Amino acid sequence: MDTKALRQKILDLAIRGKLVPQDPNDEPASVLLERIREQKQQMFKEGKLKKKDIKNDSIIFKGEDNLHYEKFADGRVKCIEDEIPFELPEGWAWARLGTVFSTVTGATPSTKDASLYGTDYPFYKPTDLDAGYNVCGAEDSVSEKGYLSGRPLPKFSVLVTCIGATIGKTGYISNAGICNQQINAVLPNSEVLSDYTYFCMCSQYEQQQIWTNSSATTLPILNKSKFDNLLFPIPPHEQQAQIVERIKSLFSFVEKIQSNQESLKTTVAIAKSKILDLAIRGKLVPQDPNDEPASVLLERIRAEKEELIKQGKIKRDKKESVIFKGEDNSYYVRQDTHTEAIDEQFIFKLPDNWEWCSLLNIAKMELGKTLDSAKNTGINYPYLRSVNVRWNDVDLSDLKEMRFEPEELERYTVRLNDLLICEGGDVGRSCVWTDDKEILYQNALHRVRFYGECNPFYFMYYMMYYESLGIIKALCKGVTIKHLTGNVLSLIPFALPPIKEQSRIVEKLNQIFTLIDCIISD
Repeated sequence: MDTKALRQKILDLAIRGKLVPQDPNDEPASVLLERIREQKQQMFKEGKLKKKDIKNDSIIFKGEDNLHYEKFADGRVKCIEDEIPFELPEGWAWARLGTVFSTVTGATPSTKDASLYGTDYPFYKPTDLDAGYNVCGAEDSVSEKGYLSGRPLPKFSVLVTCIGATIGKTGYISNAGICNQQINAVLPNSEVLSDYTYFCMCSQYEQQQIWTNSSATTLPILNKSKFDNLLFPIPPHEQQAQIVERIKSLFSFVEKIQSNQESLKTTVAIAKSKILDLAIRGKLVPQDPNDEPASVLLERIRAEKEELIKQGKIKRDKKESVIFKGEDNSYYVRQDTHTEAIDEQFIFKLPDNWEWCSLLNIAKMELGKTLDSAKNTGINYPYLRSVNVRWNDVDLSDLKEMRFEPEELERYTVRLNDLLICEGGDVGRSCVWTDDKEILYQNALHRVRFYGECNPFYFMYYMMYYESLGIIKALCKGVTIKHLTGNVLSLIPFALPPIKEQSRIVEKLNQIFTLIDCIISD
């Protein structure tokens, strides 16, 4: 179950007046809005508001023709029927956000003045809004001087990120503080519950408004005037509390579902890892002593590779590694002149007729084309990236194109039964190309093309096993960005079963994992 979508459905019903029963005896929202206008006029007279704070206030109403109109402070009236997204219940009203609330754009206190910073008040930034409805504090803080010299936000203000990739992220603060310039704050008032304001701003409708009205640049920005201009559905005051309580109750139920799902996912992940462990140890399917031993398969592959080398179709790979058992009964891997012991996490007692090998013993590995190496004479072709590779699946919905020279096509082509392993991105993630139609690929992927009759799905599941234990990421190079280099991949040992047993293992894993996935989806 998609709990995120379920929450959005609840919020959508809430702002449309379909979450709680309507009571015709409730005071209409139009009366509530009139009180807000009177309060703002009084604050203007007292000097608490400036002319600019109320000059854009408007009244949205339905005309005799049943269309929506907006009356502005200067007396102008405009039909805005095309802006109204849905019909509200009787007693509700549409209003502009800036007409209903006082809003504030944050600012960062001067970092040159140390006296503005301290531990008295939280200094909210977009990352602090991750807590959503439960924003109790912030990573950074300011002194009382910094709070008073800035743009103070009372507790129960609703904060909305209006600059950057996380535009629309919303938080409800339970402690007074200030915020930085990436955030616009909706200050609480006596007529609209801040809880309702928060949930409304989290709704898909308001989030879509924020994105639609933001600048269409690399860095999306929703300035304060456009923020104030957002349409906001207002229920009667009596209904606001009912809506909030109903949302909280339903969200609590959704959280239980999500918790159960996450617990189930954890259990499933553990179960799959255990099943994979049984598979690679030869304990998932019965052994058949009549199967051709893996040693014969390896010898046949060696002969095949030697013949291809003689024909000039491939070159001898100097990086090919050999796994062997030393005189001390420990296992070692030798690559060219380099020899090192194999960690015990890889090695176990093999069943009869199995052998240890590396991928280079049984396959040819090659990275795809580097993105910036294209010339101007080639033709644009779609190609696979690491983001297209899923576990046991390929997502072709978002293919990019780049230039490939005619002489590069053979080298960078993915064919039926090629194993693809992510070199970057989610390192180690693997799938098998199962389409007769060929495709090209880039250098964030290793293409593994097997000799002989090796089953590529067996090795895909083996990679899944290593990933489940965190082994792949631990082996990767890089600090900020991880890479599964060809050198590292070529040294990883694999337990090689006989050909027929590889197929039996894959068939059994497919059956079990399909059943497990069906249980999860239900």
